[in-house]
Amino acid sequence: MDKKVHDFEFLIKGGPYSHIIEANGFLFCSGMTAIDIEKGLMITDDVKKGAEIALSNIKRALEKLGSSMDKVVKATVYLRDMGDFNAMNEVYKTYFPANPPARTCIAVKDIPGNSPVEIEVVAIK
Repeated sequence: MDKKVHDFEFLIKGGPYSHIIEANGFLFCSGMTAIDIEKGLMITDDVKKGAEIALSNIKRALEKLGSSMDKVVKATVYLRDMGDFNAMNEVYKTYFPANPPARTCIAVKDIPGNSPVEIEVVAIK
């Protein structure tokens, strides 16, 4: 199996992992939090803004590799507070207006950087 590693300067990297791994025609995107490195913006208290930043970063990374949000087949959403589910969904559905991917959404105790949300996806190249 061929495997390509993709890392991007516009995304923060806080450990020994890759932003996206490409393998067998799929793109496996690591979890994106509410950090906009270019604007120096880190959201810790607004799940809507956090989801917007995370999904925008995912979209930009996928497009750099010739894919798109339409080609996302699976998403996993981690919320710091499940009470933010509806607010996150308001933003999420704007990125997947038709034929949304399979999705799992779970609440977790902590997310790196104190982000209110972290999102990872698998997409077709």
